Amino acid sequence: MSSYTRPIDLPSRDAGAPDLRVGKRGWLALAVLMLPVLLISVDNTVLSFALPVISETLKPSAAAQLWIIDTYPLVLAGLLVAMGNLGDRVGRRKLLMIGAIGFGVLSIVAAFAPTAEALIVCRGALAFFGAMLMPSTLSLLRSIFADRRQRRLAIAIWSAGFAAGAALGPIVGGLLLQHFWWGSVFLIAVPVLIPLLILGPFLIPESKDPNPGRFDYVSIGLSMVMLVPVVFAIKSVATEGASWADLGLLALSVAAGILFVRRQLASPNPMLDMRLFRVGAFSGAVLVNLLSVVSLVGFLFFVSQHLQLVLALQPMDAALALVPGLIVMVVAGLAVVPLVRSVRPNVVVAGGLVLSAVAYVIVMLTGQSATALTLSIAFVVLAIGIGAAETISNDLIISVVPEHKAGAASAVSETAYELGAVLGTAVLGSILTAFYRSSLTLPVGLTETQATAATETLGGAVSVAGELPWSLGQALLRSAREAFDSGVVVTSGIGAVLMVAATVLALVTLRKARG
Repeated sequence: MSSYTRPIDLPSRDAGAPDLRVGKRGWLALAVLMLPVLLISVDNTVLSFALPVISETLKPSAAAQLWIIDTYPLVLAGLLVAMGNLGDRVGRRKLLMIGAIGFGVLSIVAAFAPTAEALIVCRGALAFFGAMLMPSTLSLLRSIFADRRQRRLAIAIWSAGFAAGAALGPIVGGLLLQHFWWGSVFLIAVPVLIPLLILGPFLIPESKDPNPGRFDYVSIGLSMVMLVPVVFAIKSVATEGASWADLGLLALSVAAGILFVRRQLASPNPMLDMRLFRVGAFSGAVLVNLLSVVSLVGFLFFVSQHLQLVLALQPMDAALALVPGLIVMVVAGLAVVPLVRSVRPNVVVAGGLVLSAVAYVIVMLTGQSATALTLSIAFVVLAIGIGAAETISNDLIISVVPEHKAGAASAVSETAYELGAVLGTAVLGSILTAFYRSSLTLPVGLTETQATAATETLGGAVSVAGELPWSLGQALLRSAREAFDSGVVVTSGIGAVLMVAATVLALVTLRKARG
């Protein structure tokens, strides 16, 4: 039996085999590794919460607003496999330290970006170093926790931290924006990374692939060409309408994807071993991972704006509405560890995805009458499902491959996460933007500049309303909020259908996996 098709339900150790369990040092290493995990996942969503303030301060266009959010996860997704491959070669701990230094420095630069365009560039540069951090964390867990049961718990903590960090982002943003300017959301990286740089070399053991192949620059380029044009086309369709150029971009992405897969299959030392996807549990878990994050990030994208710009809550009050969801997401991620010993993984994951669909249905049915309490309840329901699904899918992804391929496998897991973050805003966010723009009715009396700003984004409309006479400003606000929420209803319906499809996928592809 190939090492790529071995069962994933092996016991923690055979009778008479040496005890592989780690002691206190291993768990301290996990605590240190959780710092970059939380930071990267917080960074994925903290800007969604700061977006209303940024849109009023920097006045980005609708496309630029989406790029401020998506540049980071898009570049991250394009480089994760390459950086996971590089970590296998040069050393995962070494790459982790380099990434931490670069990320900290660029976070300070991003905090003082003077324009929307400068912020987009900074987000892309942050993603370059962020890509060094993430594959190293999960692959180092594989080398630290050789015992399967300890590793499952460690991965559960890792997954809970990753998912909770995405939910924590808006809360951290709310706390900071209540007292500081929008750039403060970037400065949180500095105090988080300092303990990693100090304690990491002492607690985290170095690991690498003993027989690495050559570094494939062509494959890195193909992976980027595979991702960037399709996201650009989605945003273009949402803001400008479909065109032949968009079809050309989609064709370019497909062609690059085909060339990437063929190159990996032909290479004796591929950057991404496509044979991993022959294992049903592996490929199914990757897709579940991706769709779960689409659900989470897409939900946070419009809920954070509804709380602040439609319900007119202060950032701190809006953040508090998401706290219950953050708590249950962590609890759910840890609770499935003992549950999966008696309930099949595909059933647990499918149940979690059904809950995610229910959360979207709640938002869809309440529509424009949704209160902060309604959205808080919906987020709790969503969080339970995401916490459970993420833990199981990540455990399956990392456990099904040989240890020397841990970097590549963990990079696939995190690429799915980051690609899901991109699609969450690129697809669901673009649909929402398109419906907002088509449903908005502008009151008479606006200048051309004001009309353009109000049409671009809800944040732009709120900013323009503040410049107008009271009655005219209220008319604009009423129309803009109704247009935004009409888009939220449609987007929520699409999100619910997507989660139902993911449920079916989990039941089918993970049916042979055992706890």
